[in-house]
Amino acid sequence: MPCLNEARTLPPCVHKALTFLARSGLSGEVLVADNGSSDGSQDVALSLGARVVDVRDKGYGNALIAGIKAARGRWVVMGDSDDSYDFGNLDGFVEALRGGAQLVMGNRFAGGIAQGAMPPLHRYLGNPVLSFIGRLLFKSPCKDFHCGLRAFDRAAIIDLELSAPGMEFASEMVVKAAIRNLRIAEVPTTLARDGRDRPPHLRSWRDGWRHLRFLFLFSPRWLFLHPGIAMFALGLLAMLALLGGPVSIGRVGFDIGTLLYSAALALIGWQSVLFWVCAKLHGVREGIVPPDPAFERAMRHLSLEAVLLGSVALFLTGLTLATVSLTRWQAAGFGVLESTHSLRLVIAAVTVMLLAVQTAYTGMFLAVLQIRRAPMAGGAAL
Repeated sequence: MPCLNEARTLPPCVHKALTFLARSGLSGEVLVADNGSSDGSQDVALSLGARVVDVRDKGYGNALIAGIKAARGRWVVMGDSDDSYDFGNLDGFVEALRGGAQLVMGNRFAGGIAQGAMPPLHRYLGNPVLSFIGRLLFKSPCKDFHCGLRAFDRAAIIDLELSAPGMEFASEMVVKAAIRNLRIAEVPTTLARDGRDRPPHLRSWRDGWRHLRFLFLFSPRWLFLHPGIAMFALGLLAMLALLGGPVSIGRVGFDIGTLLYSAALALIGWQSVLFWVCAKLHGVREGIVPPDPAFERAMRHLSLEAVLLGSVALFLTGLTLATVSLTRWQAAGFGVLESTHSLRLVIAAVTVMLLAVQTAYTGMFLAVLQIRRAPMAGGAAL
């Protein structure tokens, strides 16, 4: 149980947990990971028969990480110490663990949420939207991504090397469990009004944004690749349509201004795709995105030299277009050209050369990312 000034609500939480252990015949302990309480929560927990671990680093995630590492059991049940979760009714969690699940999530929407126990913003917008995004991005079966009551195999969760210090720890556990293909189950649980006499530590918009940011940063495909392909394709198609001259759709006319915006869209889209390649490579190496054998094979065959040669060819194409434009200007005696006609070729030339430069620099950066530091050989110093 993570704890920060919960002297008022710790007694019923610890009592319910100890009662469940006695009723179920399980051998276990109640561990309170205290995050610097100043209301005597530590003494209250000890007097109730719990073990207390002092956690200096502030944050919900830091408290839970320290508590999980300090736990002595094979299985761990975690839950807030605000008396909103029913520690006396954990049978479904234990049954799922015995059935082979490595992470068992509670589902408050399936078990029941008491009146006033969850703010409407969280109940009808925050939790459903973030849970949907989590299922979409990571193929997770969880329908209540942020339920604080969950049980798991301690060794399997420690192997995930969780590190989020704040509330986003809840998302990190589910995301990494899905990425590493842990066996995940979900059981109904209830949520009651908490027994605090002060506002909760959770901050809706701040912590909601931290959860959302975490989900997208762990999914570079949705953050960079899909939007990048869409922008590049749309920008390129619009450029090709406008290079020959103005285009009208009904009463709406598109000309040189639209061509310039289309070029910018194509450049941004291509850069986004290149960011995906870099983020994917780094993510696979660090174990924060699922392994992708096809991607890794492609990266092994895509040498820096091949990328640079392709970039040079692309740059020469743009330079050729620029030369054609210059030749036309020369034919006009280097006088003033009709702007919309001359700019079409110039915009195309600049766009192609910028794409070449983007690609070349990304290729060099990828080569840097793939450098592996050799271990230093042992030996006596001179």
